[in-house]
Amino acid sequence: MQQLIWPLVVGFLLSLAAGPIILPILRRLKMGQSVRDDGPQTHLIKQGTPTIGGLIFLIGGLGSALLFTRQSYGFAIFAVLITLGFGAVGFLDDFIKVVKHRSLGLKAYQKIIGQLGLAILVAVFAAHSPEIGTELYVPFVGLVDFGSWYIPFVVFIVVGMVNSVNLTDGLDGLAGGMGVIVCAGFAITAYTLAGDATASGQVLKGIEMNNMAVFGAAMAGACLAFLRFNAHPAKVFMGDTGSLALGAAISVLAVTTRMIYLLPVMGFMYILSTISVILQVGSFKLRHERVFRMAPLHHHFELKGMHETRIVVMYYAWTLAFTILGIVSLASL
Repeated sequence: MQQLIWPLVVGFLLSLAAGPIILPILRRLKMGQSVRDDGPQTHLIKQGTPTIGGLIFLIGGLGSALLFTRQSYGFAIFAVLITLGFGAVGFLDDFIKVVKHRSLGLKAYQKIIGQLGLAILVAVFAAHSPEIGTELYVPFVGLVDFGSWYIPFVVFIVVGMVNSVNLTDGLDGLAGGMGVIVCAGFAITAYTLAGDATASGQVLKGIEMNNMAVFGAAMAGACLAFLRFNAHPAKVFMGDTGSLALGAAISVLAVTTRMIYLLPVMGFMYILSTISVILQVGSFKLRHERVFRMAPLHHHFELKGMHETRIVVMYYAWTLAFTILGIVSLASL
């Protein structure tokens, strides 16, 4: 476990150092976030806060991951490229919103094409990797071969998770702080699998799992440092650049470890954001009534009178509880 400390610490320090460099650049370029008029009134003071701040933790997290990757670079390079790919889609979206003054950024079909293309790459890479294949762990059952259903299933999961993180990025420090916990949880999971693989003579798999543990630890440390700039009151927002990249990093950790079942466990509070939006939109279209005062769910709590920081801490607590549950569930495999 000690070998995960350095990637976490270096990821933290690199991001901490990147913040004071990137923030003035974003301010100089006037990369200010627009705030919805129909949202919580307390958010109006956030108008103009720099966005695209996800670059801060991407520099630290991905840099540290590559620095501490050892022997085999396959999974690590793949994880970095996919994270950067989703980050690039998010960056284009942010750029169009802020610089081109188009409120919705990329058109919906453009975003989904970009996300689907990258998600298909994840699924195909995993399906053809000898260390992953089309088998996934299922609690109390073990490995189950998904066969021809594997690729569409993984594509659905990756796109869903990426957008769930994106929807959760609505309060200062929320998505990033949860990312610290979830990435750390997957780092521990990958580290456990690395030990099991090495003990059973699967040396290459052990190395790859260890590198994914390093990747998770590095991202956790980087996201922790990002809170220095993103916690309430936020000096910068991660933007779609950060939220799509963070969702991709978490998804790749789940896919490469074959622990996709842990996503709805460790990432439950992310997924809850998507569920609340689906319920809200579905109810309004079918019954012309809203289930919540506003969706995603964290905005509902705001409009009910809960302070932003209280909601964030509540989400952290639940995420920590579900992450511990996920780690404990490894014993059932």
